[in-house]
Amino acid sequence: MKAFRLANVLAGLIAVIAIAFATNAANGPRFIAGLEAEAKAARDEAGASGVRLSFRTAEGWLTRHPILSGGEAVSDEARTQAAQAISRVPGIGGVTWQGAGGTTRGEQVATFHCKDDVEAILEARSIRFSEASAKVDPASQTVLDEVATALQPCVGSIIAITGHTDGNGDPDANLALSLARAEAVRWALIGRGIPADGLRAEGKGSEKPVEGLDPLDSANRRIEFSVIETVPIKPTPIDTPGPG
Repeated sequence: MKAFRLANVLAGLIAVIAIAFATNAANGPRFIAGLEAEAKAARDEAGASGVRLSFRTAEGWLTRHPILSGGEAVSDEARTQAAQAISRVPGIGGVTWQGAGGTTRGEQVATFHCKDDVEAILEARSIRFSEASAKVDPASQTVLDEVATALQPCVGSIIAITGHTDGNGDPDANLALSLARAEAVRWALIGRGIPADGLRAEGKGSEKPVEGLDPLDSANRRIEFSVIETVPIKPTPIDTPGPG
């Protein structure tokens, strides 16, 4: 009986995998074609129509991590603007340049702006928590949505999420709370499609108040983001964006 049940489970698993492959085979080319069209439009608008785009890996697989090449006659400024514009296309997983001889240059141009974009979001609004808690306030869910969108171009890098508190209360408790809040934000971003292995959470407690502020000022309670390491993207087969 157990062998019969196991066979049924395996048969079901094989069927699910087959459906997944069939769905990817049907939708993958259409998805990449749409990305490529939007990327080319962004490139042309930046004045870099001479830059070539490839949405295939070296092995020939379709990928959402385009490799840029050519464009020798295009100015460095236009090349940079084009790379940034392409990296902002929804669904693009990251952008790299391919140099002479087919080698991929180490810099990941997509990281030029995402930290600034997140900081711009948090200048106007903040990620709020329940009093003395690491539970994210429901009103901050929209802010987290925007932060996740802004961080998409940085996927492939190591992104630090740092929690801070004011100087009120016990320092050890503040340190623990700041870390717990950073972890809460980390998990919220993972749920919004930012890969877990690229996110690092740390807490500083009241150790680093905002410059010019009284350490006891509640405005010191904050979450900060920084790109602490840039990792060259290795283009991979289609991995349609979604929670993961």
